Amino acid sequence: MNEFNKGGVKMKAIDNKELILALEELEKEKGIKKEYMLEAIEAALLTAYKRNFDALENVKVVVDQKTGATYVYAIKDVVDRANDDAQEISLEDAKKINKTLELGDQVEVEIVPKDFGRIAAQTAKQVIIQKIREAERNIMFDEYSEKKGEIVSGPIQKADRGIVVVDLGRVEGIMPTKEQIPTEKYRVNDKIKAYVADVKRGEKGSLQVIISRTNTDFVRKLLELEIPEIYEGLIEIKSVSRDPGSRSKVAVYSQDKNIDPVGSCVGQRGIRIQNIINELNGEKIDVIEWSEDPATYIAAALLPAKIMAVDIKEEEKFAQVIVPDEELSLAIGKAGQNARLAAKLTNWKIDIKSESQFREMLLSEQNKEELSQTENKVEENNVETDNKVDEEN
Repeated sequence: MNEFNKGGVKMKAIDNKELILALEELEKEKGIKKEYMLEAIEAALLTAYKRNFDALENVKVVVDQKTGATYVYAIKDVVDRANDDAQEISLEDAKKINKTLELGDQVEVEIVPKDFGRIAAQTAKQVIIQKIREAERNIMFDEYSEKKGEIVSGPIQKADRGIVVVDLGRVEGIMPTKEQIPTEKYRVNDKIKAYVADVKRGEKGSLQVIISRTNTDFVRKLLELEIPEIYEGLIEIKSVSRDPGSRSKVAVYSQDKNIDPVGSCVGQRGIRIQNIINELNGEKIDVIEWSEDPATYIAAALLPAKIMAVDIKEEEKFAQVIVPDEELSLAIGKAGQNARLAAKLTNWKIDIKSESQFREMLLSEQNKEELSQTENKVEENNVETDNKVDEEN
């Protein structure tokens, strides 16, 4: 890099031979580009020069990429006669630097400020330390940004005031209250798994990894890890609905007719699904087979309840479901949980009625229809009677 010599004056530069070696070592170990570091050091040196020497000149600082030598230049306008030595240089003096210069050109005049070598060394050290920290934070941010949507694990470091902190190795995972399962108790040193919900920068560029055990996709990812057919793409998870800590519903599907998607997920004697239930500390999981037929899909989503009939209104995405009287409470579930999870799973509005309720509804509608017909006949008769009276008159 010799561009900084175009002014033609070769003066003693502020030498810093170890700087380049240090930067080259940083590039190898930390992956921080030498050119990037040099640009940052040049900017910091320029600020340091202006702060320490009350410079009025238009100043430029350059660090030689090969030798580490530091050069300070005053950028001056070439004029016929200089009235401001800080900003201008006469054409006569400019010609001594470079014979090709003309009026209106700019020239870089090297200056060597006293004690700037010490300031330069201190500034370079500070910049290097700062940039190393920034680079490490950026590397960590990129690394964990790629883990967003994945499952991580580690021991609990802290569980206090509604915040759980998990040691993920090089960083800490933060699990806020809303990401914690209400029925779980978190103890220091217990090892847990969690879903990386978000990765963001905090104050002063610090890394924040937000983890969750309530996220619906946590169940999805646990299924992928536990069930090879899902991981390999042979079985597709179509939808998941969840009441964290209590119950989840999962709709699965396979294009391969030789694969039983529900059976594969449950496993022999339920061992596969039980491993996931254990990880979720007893949260129940209903695995049902997805169907492109809405009525079939909705009936399956309401399991374990037995379904008599499903009446579909496509335009409204509304389903009227009829169940035996003894199955009504099971279909709705405690506090409406089963019906609510089924609706979320299928993305349909679901109204559940017992067989008796449905018959009463039909009878009521029938009575209303008969009453309406009777009223219409009475009105018609009244009109006919009025017409006859008018004719007689």
